[in-house]
Amino acid sequence: MKKSNRSTAHLNTKAKSSNSRPGDLRDNENIPLDPSMPTHILIETYFNREVAPHVPDAWVNADKCDAQDGEIGIVGYEIPFNRHFYVYQPPRALEAIDADLDAVSARIMSLLQEVHS
Repeated sequence: MKKSNRSTAHLNTKAKSSNSRPGDLRDNENIPLDPSMPTHILIETYFNREVAPHVPDAWVNADKCDAQDGEIGIVGYEIPFNRHFYVYQPPRALEAIDADLDAVSARIMSLLQEVHS
């Protein structure tokens, strides 16, 4: 199973001049890590390339630091379970589904007949 290192940067989309930081304006981004570069450089580069052009008043919350390295952003792993463990099962035949629906509908109708009798 392949694990990919990701850093999560906490982004705020409220105007910089405001002192309040409402929770509904927070967002997280998963940023691929590159061991040859410091995490804060990766986050700044990603932010300037992917976020700032679309949300010009957003900023990176520097208060969220990883306890292990002390840098901005929380470093962790992303394990996409669906990609590794999902096994496709084709749906049942339409005729079988229709037959089940007909049987359930007939049962419901018979129960309604009992109530109204």
